[in-house]
Amino acid sequence: MDPESLMYMAIEKATEGIAIGQSPFGCAVSSHGELLACEHNNVVATTDCTAHAEIVALRAACRTTNHFLLEGAIVATTCEPCPMCMAALHWARVETIYFGATIADAAAAGFNELHIPANQMLKLGESPVRLIPQILADECRELFSLWKQRDDRVVY
Repeated sequence: MDPESLMYMAIEKATEGIAIGQSPFGCAVSSHGELLACEHNNVVATTDCTAHAEIVALRAACRTTNHFLLEGAIVATTCEPCPMCMAALHWARVETIYFGATIADAAAAGFNELHIPANQMLKLGESPVRLIPQILADECRELFSLWKQRDDRVVY
C-alpha cells in the first residue's frame, strides 16, 4: 500500500469525522500491504483528550494484530503528530510516518498546539522512526477549511 493511497484513506476518514462533529484529523496504519486501521479523531465524542486520530488508529491496529508493537508498519496521518502522538508512534515501533499538514497549520486553525516539531522529538529521543512530511499537504490542509465551516466545531 503506497503512502498516497494510505493518506487518501486518512483524509476520507477525517472527512467522515468532521461530518459527525469531530475535529479534522485522520490516520491510517498498514503493514505488509494490509490496512490495519483507519480512524479519525474522537476527542469530542469520547470526552477523551488523548483520542487523537493517531492514538485511536494505533489502538485499533494493535487490536487487529493482537499485539502492542507494530514493527514495520507505515502510518499516514493528515497532520504532523503532536508530541503525545509522536511518542506513542515511537513506542509502537512503527517504521515510517507520512504526514500532510503541519503543527503550524493546526495552530493556525485554532488548536492549542505544543510547538515541538515531530522531527525534533525523534531527533532528541534518538528514535529510528522515519518521518516524511508534505504528503498530500494541500488536501490535508483543506480539512481545516472544511471543519471551520461547521457552526458546531469544537476547538481545543
